[in-house]
Amino acid sequence: MIFISILLSIAAIGFLCWLLFTLAVFALPFFAGVTVGIWAYGTGAGWLGAILVGFVAAGSTFGLGQILLATVRPTWARLLVAAAFVAPAVVAGFHATHGIVKHTLPSETWQLAFSVIGAVAVGIAAFARLTGMAAPGPSTGQMSQA
Repeated sequence: MIFISILLSIAAIGFLCWLLFTLAVFALPFFAGVTVGIWAYGTGAGWLGAILVGFVAAGSTFGLGQILLATVRPTWARLLVAAAFVAPAVVAGFHATHGIVKHTLPSETWQLAFSVIGAVAVGIAAFARLTGMAAPGPSTGQMSQA
């Protein structure tokens, strides 16, 4: 029985890490949606109104980011847009990794080291996913007709 629980624990950690890497791109829209939803609830919109406003804000944030990545031409501006989406993913990756390693490592120094490594890995994965989802720009070369 202990062997099965160990395997299930490893599978659960693997699933949660996969989920973290997959959903890291949506950290900024999620934070924006939650923030606007809480604001809407505080102004008297009620639960349903707050949820709807939060979903609209999250979708708008994600859509605006995709539009900006597809239309902005200067590389530095595209990097700024990508950094706006990657920074919350890095913070979420740090805290998720720290939540896992604080139960397995007694040393706070090693906890911090592994948390930073996890944050960097999640940031790289979020950047790769974000740039992969953006529409490619027009090519500069011309195709010859045969």
